Amino acid sequence: MKKLLTFFAITAILAIAGCGSSTSGGDSSTLDQAKEEGKITVGFANERPYAYMTADGEIKGEAVDIAKEIFNNLGIEDVEGTVTEFGSLINGLHAGNFDVITAGMYIRPDRCEKVEFAEPEYRIGEGFAVQPGNPLDLHSYEDIANNPDATIGVMNGAIEIDYLEAAGISEEQMVIVPDIPSNISALETGRVDAITMTDLTLRTALEDADSDKIEIVEDFQQPVIDGKTVYGYGAAAFRPEDKEFVEAYNKELKKLKESGKLLELLEPYGFTEDNLPGDVTKEELCEG
Repeated sequence: MKKLLTFFAITAILAIAGCGSSTSGGDSSTLDQAKEEGKITVGFANERPYAYMTADGEIKGEAVDIAKEIFNNLGIEDVEGTVTEFGSLINGLHAGNFDVITAGMYIRPDRCEKVEFAEPEYRIGEGFAVQPGNPLDLHSYEDIANNPDATIGVMNGAIEIDYLEAAGISEEQMVIVPDIPSNISALETGRVDAITMTDLTLRTALEDADSDKIEIVEDFQQPVIDGKTVYGYGAAAFRPEDKEFVEAYNKELKKLKESGKLLELLEPYGFTEDNLPGDVTKEELCEG
């Protein structure tokens, strides 16, 4: 009997403690907490022009400006950004390091199983670069696949890996690198014959690198999968349980699209009207 009473006593204490944590905000949603504190933590991929760190330590980029605009409109003034490797974004989100992740984060079916995406903010095509003079005459992913000796550099976790596989490029032909500088370095040093990333990212990176050992393939043939030319659609991503937050974010994003403000935020980073997402929805992209 004593043991039974002790059990109920402990249970009661735990219940009271649980109530105490609830009143302190333990059961509050991420959106409620962010509004209450006026602060949100965002994980940004280190990829220009989406997000990058300036020499004076400021985080800039189209994803940064869009996130700040939307969160400020939601009453969240303090946007604490962290720039990290692309491949660590989703794990960092689930680990609680970030409340939201964005910057070059394409909506795709496998990712939709892990995170809750907002609606797309832009669309973008692929970029492709080779050594000067294009010695292997490479103009598409298929050209790599058709030349067993050709190799291509691509960033870890990037959608381009799926495109390369769909084009028939073998695992042995791919050199997986952690970030953009590593990808550029791999081509400059001859470790690979070509590199790929999104078109705007590639052009911005090469402007920064100012290298005479790399040449963009201007007539690059965009990948075609299942008879459709592939475009990547980028969006912010949240934890699956934060659907209320996603809904609030989408409402503000819709206002930016309808007012023309979204394009204004994109243009300083090289985006044009052709990069707007149009009527494509998250649901369509998650279905594949």
